[in-house]
Amino acid sequence: MWVSNWLSNIKQRVVINGTHSDWVTVNSGVPQRSVLGPILFNIFINYTKLCKVIDTEEDSILLQMDLDRLEAWAEKWQMRFNTDKCKVMHMGRNNASHPYILNGKTLGNTDMEKDLGILVNSKLNCKNRCQAAAAKANKIIGCIKRGIDARDENIVLPLYK
Repeated sequence: MWVSNWLSNIKQRVVINGTHSDWVTVNSGVPQRSVLGPILFNIFINYTKLCKVIDTEEDSILLQMDLDRLEAWAEKWQMRFNTDKCKVMHMGRNNASHPYILNGKTLGNTDMEKDLGILVNSKLNCKNRCQAAAAKANKIIGCIKRGIDARDENIVLPLYK
């Protein structure tokens, strides 16, 4: 409620060279140059996730209802999810892999996603995380080898660490 109240009844005007427009009510968005503005935007863009254990057909229907409520919330605040970037990860051996819809579009499926910097796959194993970490380390070592001519231990060792 606090955030909702903070975002309600916002007024703004334009000032150019000392001349200003009338105040008008802003119906959407987040106030610019505010502390919470970038935080709210990042939460909306990067961290919106729905998760539900699906054991029955009813569970699948409830998850779709959650998606519908999320869509209504975004519409209320005049925002929209990019459905091309929204994915469904079905986990578990007996998962029925129901299709889900957002903004009138069936969401695509994925077997692996990066979440808060960590690769998560539908089998919840760490194979992909280990491969990604090794690939990143090899890229850094390659940069060090190509970019540093010195072979002095006091220079090279801190770079490798």
